[in-house]
Amino acid sequence: IMLHFTAEQLGFNGNIPPYATARGRDVLRGVNYASAAAGIRDETGRQLGGRISFSGQVNNYRNTVQQVVQILGNENAAADYLKKCIYSVGLGSNDYLNNYFMPLYYPTSRQFTPDQYATVLIQQYTQQLKILYSNGARKFALIGVGQIGCSPNALAQNSPDGRTCVQRINVANQLFNNKLKALVDNLNGNTPDAKFIYIDAYGIFQDLIENPAAFGFRVTNAGCCGVGRNNG
Repeated sequence: IMLHFTAEQLGFNGNIPPYATARGRDVLRGVNYASAAAGIRDETGRQLGGRISFSGQVNNYRNTVQQVVQILGNENAAADYLKKCIYSVGLGSNDYLNNYFMPLYYPTSRQFTPDQYATVLIQQYTQQLKILYSNGARKFALIGVGQIGCSPNALAQNSPDGRTCVQRINVANQLFNNKLKALVDNLNGNTPDAKFIYIDAYGIFQDLIENPAAFGFRVTNAGCCGVGRNNG
């Protein structure tokens, strides 16, 4: 949904083409590198099968950069083109949903406190952002993590009444978001030729839950088409 909305607001007629099918000059119109269930950490989401982690997505982007160089003729022309592009990066949710808060599959919650885990995630996130930067990216929109503790999945598994948000999950999400905001400030201060902005998905989620009617919603604690309690 976020990708479709982003594409619409940027003036695309349809969805941004996925990396797997984007060919030739199509890559100049933008490429979608997203992968369902993937995260910042390479192991995130493995219980759900094949996916491309952030590091793999960045490698795919590097391949696209080489295509842009070939299409435009040289690296300088490619650099001029890429610095005009917007890089929308939204990762981290699965590192909690499909990793940290899934102790039967992953050891991370035993290895790290929530604060330590957020720090590790941001360190890995930063490494990949630097690779994007070194490959021409200059305009970044970094999307924070929403209130996973209020998601139908979390409510179904951890909420006694199916409506009260799971605070320990939301607290962990806020730790990540606070570190991401600090990273944005740091990067803006140290890379004067680039621009980073933080998108407050947590606050957007909270607005929806607290005032659903204003956004055309009636139900805030159930999925549209899942199974079990809360369709979660």
